[in-house]
Amino acid sequence: MGRLAVLWLLGVGAAPPEHAAWNRFEFERTEMAVTVRIVLYANDSETANGAAEAAFDRFRQLNDILSDYDPTSELRRLCDTSGEGVAVAVGEDLWTVLHRAQEVSEQSGGAFDVTVGPVVRLWRRARRQKELPPQEMLAEARACVGYQFIRMDPETRKVELLRSGMRLDLGGIAKGYAIDQALVVLREHGITRALVDAGGDVGLGDPPPDKPGWRIGVASLEPDSPPSRYLLLSNAAVATSGDTWQYVRIGGRRYSHLVDPHTGIGLTDHSSVTVIAADATTADAWASAVSVMGPHKGLARIDRIPGAAALVVRAPQGAVETCESRRWKELPVVCSPGD
Repeated sequence: MGRLAVLWLLGVGAAPPEHAAWNRFEFERTEMAVTVRIVLYANDSETANGAAEAAFDRFRQLNDILSDYDPTSELRRLCDTSGEGVAVAVGEDLWTVLHRAQEVSEQSGGAFDVTVGPVVRLWRRARRQKELPPQEMLAEARACVGYQFIRMDPETRKVELLRSGMRLDLGGIAKGYAIDQALVVLREHGITRALVDAGGDVGLGDPPPDKPGWRIGVASLEPDSPPSRYLLLSNAAVATSGDTWQYVRIGGRRYSHLVDPHTGIGLTDHSSVTVIAADATTADAWASAVSVMGPHKGLARIDRIPGAAALVVRAPQGAVETCESRRWKELPVVCSPGD
């Protein structure tokens, strides 16, 4: 996912006198290589601190499982067995994330595909060196890409990677899952009024005291522009995918860090996709999928997901285009620039 293209704003002030027992607490740490902010309402600091610490612990635990950077992670250990004809028993978290990823892959026609790891690695190098991946290396990497090459047995909870050299990249879904799990942990500690922001993906619990929702600003396509609108949301999640911050210009053309699994090429249309869904796992994965699918196919698919909505802002030839899903038009806009 790209850097923050959805800005969470807490323009709610202090808790009113009639709710003097509610106190607002905010915590910030670096987890999963991004800034994680937790805002919650609790009766006392001991409860708030304990809940937040447990939520951050859950982030760290999931990073140890889902990271594609850590050579000792459960994900990397699975990848090391690719092409060996071995089905590996995996833990509940990795199984759940892979299962959800496969569902989105099938529903998006492969626009979302966690097996794209070998190609993503080439584009990371391309952004550093400012040169396109060599064609022979790209062809070799693409031969390892295909969600159909993941075999999952629900009875034994075993996973087999069918082709040698496969590397799974959960960057388009892991943060969303971690946010959902952090909210679960907070609820287990009695905290329901909470917001969890992990590098721009946002999960929302119940609203702040005496407020109908959390005020969420949806940013414009360009990084220095003010939010284009504000929404009032609760018990939902927001994720944004785009190349606002992560891209490279090569030969006069702009290439995103987001890669089309079908072609192995970084996206070139300069876009930002914001998805709102019931949970952050869904929002995270579909923001990536819609970026690859494009507005017409992507938004049509979003309209088939219960409760989901999406906004696509593109500038393929420099001119800004905005497309909204059907439910996006029904979201509660609380203010806009100039109001």
